[in-house]
Amino acid sequence: MKDALFSPLTITGISHHIASVADMEAVRFLDEEAFLSRAGEWFKGVVLLQTCNRIEVIVHGSADLLVSFMESEGRSGWQVWEDTAALSHLLDLAAGLDSMVIGEDQILGQLRKALSISEERSVADPLITLCINKAIHAGSEARSMSGINRGAVSIGSAAVLLAEEQLGSLNGRHILVLGTGEMGVLVTQALAAKDLSAIYVANRTFDRAQILAEKVEGTAVPMTDLYRYLTLSDVVICCTAAPHPVIRADELNEALKVRSWPLDRKNHPLIIVDIAQPRDVEDSVRTIPGVCLYTIDDLRKVNDDTSRFRKEAAEKVRMYLDQELVQFIRLFNRKAADEVLGTLHSWAEQIRTRERDKALSRLSGYDDRYHEVIDDLTRVITRKLLTDVTLSIRACAERGEMQLAEELVGAITRGEMICSRKFD
Repeated sequence: MKDALFSPLTITGISHHIASVADMEAVRFLDEEAFLSRAGEWFKGVVLLQTCNRIEVIVHGSADLLVSFMESEGRSGWQVWEDTAALSHLLDLAAGLDSMVIGEDQILGQLRKALSISEERSVADPLITLCINKAIHAGSEARSMSGINRGAVSIGSAAVLLAEEQLGSLNGRHILVLGTGEMGVLVTQALAAKDLSAIYVANRTFDRAQILAEKVEGTAVPMTDLYRYLTLSDVVICCTAAPHPVIRADELNEALKVRSWPLDRKNHPLIIVDIAQPRDVEDSVRTIPGVCLYTIDDLRKVNDDTSRFRKEAAEKVRMYLDQELVQFIRLFNRKAADEVLGTLHSWAEQIRTRERDKALSRLSGYDDRYHEVIDDLTRVITRKLLTDVTLSIRACAERGEMQLAEELVGAITRGEMICSRKFD
C-alpha cells in the first residue's frame, strides 16, 4: 500500500472541538512525568501534549494498545488517529489549523516542550522525535508561506479582546494579570498596547512578577496582597500553572464588600477571564453579584470574529500540508526501517567478527598493524555487500511495503523464501 506506515503511530486526544474546559480539566494528567514513565513501559516512544484546550497522547504503537493503556489510566472515549491519519493530524496541529485560535504560534513551543520532557524521561524514541520535529518544521513553513498567523490572536490576546468587548474599552482601566508563564507574557504584551491606568502582575514567585511588570511598566504584586489588588482592578486575567484554584469564592466575596472607587463610592463590575488549565478560579465565583467570570469556552466567539479573514490563508496551508504528508510518510517509513535494518546489520556484524577473529588467529606472529588492516578490510567488505540490499529495504519501507522488506531480511539472515509477488 502506497500510504501504509512501516511501523504503527497512534494519537488519542480530547480538545476544545468536543469538550468543555471542565471536561478537559477532569481528565488532565496532573503528574506528567509519572504518566510518561508508565506509558514508557507500554510503548517504544510517547509524547504527552497538554495545553489549555487540548490533551493528546502520541505513541509509537498500535491503536488497540493505546486504547487499552488509556483505559487502564481511567480515560476512554477519546478521539483516535491511526498511522497516516495520525501524521496528518500532527501536521494540522503544528500548522495551527486545529487550534481554537486558527494559525496561532503558541502550539509550536508547546510541541517542543512536550518533546523535551519526553526526551528528559527517556521515552522519546527516534521515530517519535522525528514526527514531532517534522511537524514543527512543517508548521513553521506553513506560516511563512501563507501568512496565516498574521493578525492571529493567541489565547492570551483573545482574553484581552474579550475583556475589552465586555467593557467597551480598556482605556483608563486597572488590569491584574495573575501568572507570569508563557501565557502571562502573551497577555501582558497584548495589554501593553492599551491605554491603561495600571497593570498589576501577581505570581507565586515575586521576582518573576517583578521582571514581567518591568517590561510593561507595571506593578508587581505579592500573592499575599492578591485580594487587595483584586478590589482595585476592573479586569483580572488568570493564567497560572497552579494545580488548584487560586481565587476562591468566599475570600473574593469578602474582599469585594469594601470594593468602591474613592471618588464616586459606587460599586463597579469585576471582569475575570480564567484561561488557566486547570482553572485558577472557583466556578462558584460567578454567583457573586457584580462579578462576571469567563473561561476558555467563552473565547470561541472571539476566535470566530478574528479568524474569518484568515480562511484564504488556511486553504493555502491545507494544500501545502497535503503535499507535506506524502513526504512525511516517506520520511517516517524510511526511519521506521532502521529497526529491520538493525537486525540485518547485527547478523552481518556477528559473521564479520567471527571470521575476522579466525583470520587473526592464523596471523598470531604479526604486529597490531596487520590486525587493524584485517579489521578494516572486513568492515569495508561487509558494508559494501549490504549497500544494495539496504537501499532496497529502505525503498520498500518508503513505499509502505512492510512484508517485502521483512522477507528480504528473512531471506538473507535465515534463508527464508520471498513470497511477495511484487519485487522491484
